[in-house]
Amino acid sequence: MSGLLLLVIAVAVLLCGYLFYGRWLCKQWGVGENTEETPAHTMEDGVDYVPAKAPVLMGHHFSSIAGAGPITGPISAMAAGFGWLPAALWILIGGVFVGGVHDFGALFASVRHGGKSIGEIISVNMSRRAKRLFIIFSYLTLILVVAAFASIVAGTFGTTNAAGDVLPDAIQSTNASVAMVSILFIVLAVIFGFLVYRRKASMGITSLIGIFAIIICMVIGMNFHPFYFTYKTWMVIVAIYIAVASVTPVWILLQPRDYLSSFLLYAMLALAVFAVIVANPSMAALPTVQSETCTTPVFPVLFTTIACGACSGFHSLVSSGTTSKQLDKETDAKPIAYGGMLLECVLAILTLCAVAYAFNYNATAETPLAGATAIFAGGIAGMASSIAGGMGGALYNVLYTLLVLTYSAFCLTSLDTATRLARFMFQEFWIDSTKGETLENVTGAKKTLANPYIATIITVVLGVALGLTGYAKIWALFGSANQLLAALGLLAVAAWLANVGKKNVMVVIPMFFMLCVTIASLFINTKTQLGIIQNGVLDAATGNMIPADWGPYVQVVIGVLLIVLALILAVEGVQTIFKKKNAQAA
Repeated sequence: MSGLLLLVIAVAVLLCGYLFYGRWLCKQWGVGENTEETPAHTMEDGVDYVPAKAPVLMGHHFSSIAGAGPITGPISAMAAGFGWLPAALWILIGGVFVGGVHDFGALFASVRHGGKSIGEIISVNMSRRAKRLFIIFSYLTLILVVAAFASIVAGTFGTTNAAGDVLPDAIQSTNASVAMVSILFIVLAVIFGFLVYRRKASMGITSLIGIFAIIICMVIGMNFHPFYFTYKTWMVIVAIYIAVASVTPVWILLQPRDYLSSFLLYAMLALAVFAVIVANPSMAALPTVQSETCTTPVFPVLFTTIACGACSGFHSLVSSGTTSKQLDKETDAKPIAYGGMLLECVLAILTLCAVAYAFNYNATAETPLAGATAIFAGGIAGMASSIAGGMGGALYNVLYTLLVLTYSAFCLTSLDTATRLARFMFQEFWIDSTKGETLENVTGAKKTLANPYIATIITVVLGVALGLTGYAKIWALFGSANQLLAALGLLAVAAWLANVGKKNVMVVIPMFFMLCVTIASLFINTKTQLGIIQNGVLDAATGNMIPADWGPYVQVVIGVLLIVLALILAVEGVQTIFKKKNAQAA
């Protein structure tokens, strides 16, 4: 099959899903029936609860959920040899019936619960114990995300790598360019937010100026980059930045930066579509189904490898953590949450096309493209520049650099969003909303621990410390943990729908599927880590087997705990759902 045909089929499927299935979900759930104002208006505080126009909020939401996920997932799946057809089917079916339902349901449920997180929805509709278990798990997962993205950002900005090795001059120069563009972007976002929200400047005119300013930022960053700091220095700078960014009012930085970032993402999508149309790459470079050399089971590993492009638990935290607090109208939920998820599916399909082109190039090139960033940027740039010189030409080099800069910018976006979400989780853990407790009336130690500044400092210290001490040793758990978040997010929505007497079968079926995926994946990973503990690991330098470090031990312990957590919450959730149904039947 050609890449262009795959893209056309994918867009048609996703468009039909949005128009018909999305409309059906709105009808079944009663989206828009509530004539009351959204929490962004009724609870407006100028910090977290701030109503945003749909295009601005779409920019924040899409930038936060997309990031690097829909790019790295398909690339990892193809590297594992799962085949492009299973990957494409999961992206399309998962996006329409699992991921889209998950994101849309989480946002809508949060809006109907005063903009509260999934943890609070679980507390109200299941139990306080279930809420505490969910928040502990979610918070620890977000700490891992903060550690990973802080490390990635510092690595893409610094003159040294995480091990302290000095990087080649060319890489240092590129990293300094990325850092400069990111800094200029932050300054631009603050100015944009001030003009729109304080000076009431026209959104249309300001957006045009903003787009022009983005281009200037890119040009300046590529030619003037004075910040040459080490990895550890950047980790400290990043820690200070996310600590400040996660407590500042959303209109100052979060909303405008993500809105402006979305233009980069849209431009990247447009360039990728143009590239596929021009080059029409053959998917034959990739195995259609699981390759003969692939020893990893497609089920469940494919469904934890490709997450953001089909279904990702992190999305429910964004939907119910920041997006719900900024939703201007309830009817904006469908285009922002459901539409945002399906747009991310398009990016994942485009990534498959880019991988096919890059893999074909790698088969004959003396210097093949290596790493997710290089494969994606090289594939898109190579296809787009095929009209003028192709790989290695002047146009290719310009496009490749711009794509790398764009790709790297989203890591910072995901980082401070994750930090703000973790801060929300930490605060909510100490507050029992079922007893009428709020941040304003809680007392004693709870008052201190629920303080946004205390919660932020603890979160940043834990995340950055893990980033400096080896988060990669337990990163293998993230795929399963992330999809467990998705299952629990769907569980919370299903329990709420049951409690309010609305149809929830469209949520229950994806929930059970994601639970099966998660538990099976955790069993496989735990078994693998036990084997490493028993047999040791191969030392590439000597060829000898050496004892495992602390990583596999921690993964086994956490893996078992996650399985137990999934089963406890699943049982409690199912009991909640069926008790309500039995009561209604009686």
